[in-house]
Amino acid sequence: MAVNLNPPDAAAVLPVEGTQLYTAQAGVKYADRDDLTLMVLNSTNSIGAVFTQNRFCAAPVQIAKQHLATDAGIRALVVNTGNANAGTGKQGREDALAVCRAVAAQVGCAPEQVLPFSTGVILEPLPVDKIIAALPKVKPQGWAEAAAAIMTTDTVPKAASRELELDGKTVRFSGMAKGAGMIHPNMATMLAFIATDAAIARPLLQQMVAEVADVSFNAISIDGDTSTNDSFVVVATGKSGLPKITSADDVHYHAVKAVLADLALELAQAIVRDGEGAGKFITVAVKNARSREEARSVGYAIARSPLVKTAFYASDPNLGRILCAIGYAGIADLDVDRLKVYLGDVLVAENGGRAAAYTEAAGQAVMAEAEITVTVDLQRGDTEARIYTCDLSKEYVAINADYRS
Repeated sequence: MAVNLNPPDAAAVLPVEGTQLYTAQAGVKYADRDDLTLMVLNSTNSIGAVFTQNRFCAAPVQIAKQHLATDAGIRALVVNTGNANAGTGKQGREDALAVCRAVAAQVGCAPEQVLPFSTGVILEPLPVDKIIAALPKVKPQGWAEAAAAIMTTDTVPKAASRELELDGKTVRFSGMAKGAGMIHPNMATMLAFIATDAAIARPLLQQMVAEVADVSFNAISIDGDTSTNDSFVVVATGKSGLPKITSADDVHYHAVKAVLADLALELAQAIVRDGEGAGKFITVAVKNARSREEARSVGYAIARSPLVKTAFYASDPNLGRILCAIGYAGIADLDVDRLKVYLGDVLVAENGGRAAAYTEAAGQAVMAEAEITVTVDLQRGDTEARIYTCDLSKEYVAINADYRS
């Protein structure tokens, strides 16, 4: 049911030198499908990562943060689906470390050079024996196949590539993501991994990843629930042959960051397009705000409102729900008589109420579309932000009611 989202063309999702991908069937939750992914990295890479801000963050998130803090250099990432290893306390951390030790023995590195990731059911013990038993059975795969192996309730794998020409050399970027429910900043259960063969100094890459996440994975909302396991990781292998980017003043910095941000946004939007039960992809564009934070607060208020989202599901131009969400977005001095609201190109509200030229038929026509843009012009500044969301359907309830069965 994904909104205008097709499975990736495996041949178009390109390998990145310095990374090797493998998958296997561990039988964590799903039968007859790969649910374990291993990414092996070259020894000279740098990594940037951002994680969920949920205080109940999962055991693998805790261990990944600890391993990144050691500066030992990361040589492998391991991902299981079907079990989040979240809400599992000390035993969950020990299980995540046991997986790291098994990967390290197989790859030939130290356990602290392995980053573990899990996604799936919360509050269930990790079937660590199944995962460890499956590791020797992994087979080489491409990014598209690995993207399928990390899915939970996703209906479509999410993977894409970019190439950038710099100084006569081709810089490659490939990435994959999973997520369809429990999606809301900060971040929006979501995992995303991107690799590039550019060489980027680690402190700079960390800054770049945080800024890219802010306009991609931190600008989406499906259901307003922030997961315990959200992780976004970028690996820079340095195999392109270009000099290492060490400063934001570097001649290549902005070009590389722009491509990275574009790829991350495609993956983030793919998550929304594949939102659980989603039938519509909605962009909330807030412009002429006094600050980016103000614009985002209005965008989020609309994007996470169950009443707004169910109106989109019903193709019902119930404008009062949108205005209500703007009103409670937290702008104490908002002059509602000045702002304007559009559905697509149709002006629906101005001067504190319904636009004089607005007709129900015009609003209905926009609401019936599969892709809709809601524009809110606050007319109080010069800053804008975009938030991406989907409708809320009966199928969303059914999917989540049956998820553990």
